[in-house]
Amino acid sequence: MDNTDLTAKSISLESLGIKNSNVHYQLSPDELQDLTVKLGQGVESSSGALAINTGEFTGRSPMDRFIVKDSITADKVWWGKVNIPFESAKFDALYDKVIKHLDGKEIYVRDSYVCADEKYRLNVRAINETPWGNMFCYNMFLRPDESELAGFAPDWHVICAPTFMADPAIDGTRQHNFAILDFTRKIALIGGTGYTGEIKKGIFSALNFILPVDKDALPMHCSANVGKDGDTAIFFGLSGTGKTTLSADPKRKLIGDDEHGWTNENVVFNFEGGCYAKVINLCKENEPEIFDAIKRGAILENVVFKEGTNEVDFDDVSITQNTRVSYPIYHIDNIQPGSKGGNPRNIFMLTADSFGILPPISKLTPGQAAYHFISGYTAKVAGTEAGVTEPQPNFSACFGAPFMPLHPTKYAEMLSKKMKDAGVKVWLINTGWTGGAYGTGSRMKLKYTRAMIDAALGGDLDNVEFVENKIFGISIPTDCPNVPNEILDPRNTWDDKDLYDEKAVELAQKFKANFAKFEEFANEEIMAGAPRA
Repeated sequence: MDNTDLTAKSISLESLGIKNSNVHYQLSPDELQDLTVKLGQGVESSSGALAINTGEFTGRSPMDRFIVKDSITADKVWWGKVNIPFESAKFDALYDKVIKHLDGKEIYVRDSYVCADEKYRLNVRAINETPWGNMFCYNMFLRPDESELAGFAPDWHVICAPTFMADPAIDGTRQHNFAILDFTRKIALIGGTGYTGEIKKGIFSALNFILPVDKDALPMHCSANVGKDGDTAIFFGLSGTGKTTLSADPKRKLIGDDEHGWTNENVVFNFEGGCYAKVINLCKENEPEIFDAIKRGAILENVVFKEGTNEVDFDDVSITQNTRVSYPIYHIDNIQPGSKGGNPRNIFMLTADSFGILPPISKLTPGQAAYHFISGYTAKVAGTEAGVTEPQPNFSACFGAPFMPLHPTKYAEMLSKKMKDAGVKVWLINTGWTGGAYGTGSRMKLKYTRAMIDAALGGDLDNVEFVENKIFGISIPTDCPNVPNEILDPRNTWDDKDLYDEKAVELAQKFKANFAKFEEFANEEIMAGAPRA
């Protein structure tokens, strides 16, 4: 997996306008890690992983993500607060300024690709201002071998210049940072931010447009794994719901932890070649696969060391709650060869409900599955953001609204058809609170969540009795192996049952209020999946 033998090769970037830079092409992760340390841009942790600080931005900036509005996108993109239009002429002018900024510098170039299924492969050339940014691309994109590099022709370019600051008054941006997609020039242009997630999400946002529009394949913000019998499982979920944790299962092979496609040829394939996991409160006991993947070649972001050491304190959130690690997927032992699986038999929609209302596991009808997919619900807990003093609902359509250029119902209709054709069982999993809301109740134990998912995967819930949640209409199993029966119905875990009913109705109303903007586009089956309160 090491490309050290390619470091002597060079590459011309004159077609992009870069003529005078010292281009470091296809450096190995070892070389990039050593360069980062040598340049004082990072340090090596006690585990051997590289630790870097992304600077001003420790997360994505959704209000500074734009799509160029042109003949390709004008009538297809769902324009609004998520997909913000950008003028083509403004993009061209800003591009020229970024290229001028990079020209004459030490820059790092990597050829890689996305989409593990050959039919959907997209070649990507990344141009980075920092060695650790280029190392991130090595970790997260798929790695071609030397023979593939010989005739490599990029389909898309990702150009990332963290130290370039835009002038909003001239450049048309909101502030000095930006991430812009141009589908005509096939460029993801990123500036003013060192947060590496913008690189990953830039190219995958492009795929979320390209696959359904040009390839009739469904892109999904999900993790996926496969069992010994070839049964694929998909895990949808927003950040913090357990998507990466729950798909890293020692009994199953990991296909990927974040971005996948589902084809008409009954294939689920990984977009990427690595994992980008949150490491807040990480410990080996609960998440051994992720913990053990943090070694040389991995990049830790915005973590804090224990005083006087280079040992990471995973509980320290003094820089950010969004501490991260990126690593190539081969840092996980139990991975699926080729990063592909067949049609899924089970789909899990994960939420961390800090209100303590939703059941820890429930079964959804196709209409309910589409409704919850479009809703993309989780809840923020108090203290995670400035001004958040009590639990707040967080709805992100398709469990990834910031990355979805098309209208959410387009993805939902594709998902519904595929689920029906494949006969998939769909489960709603609450990894959040039980026995009351955040501050009163407690977080659902990971061992119980794993047991419920194991039961669903193993068919242990096929013959148990289910009862209906009267407010949300979803079906709750009355029994589950290795899980106390009393926690399966959340109402039973509350001391004040009337208060549970009151808060459940309030949450159901929040679902409906959020969904109002989708109603005119949703069919009857989807609308029948709404809460009943």
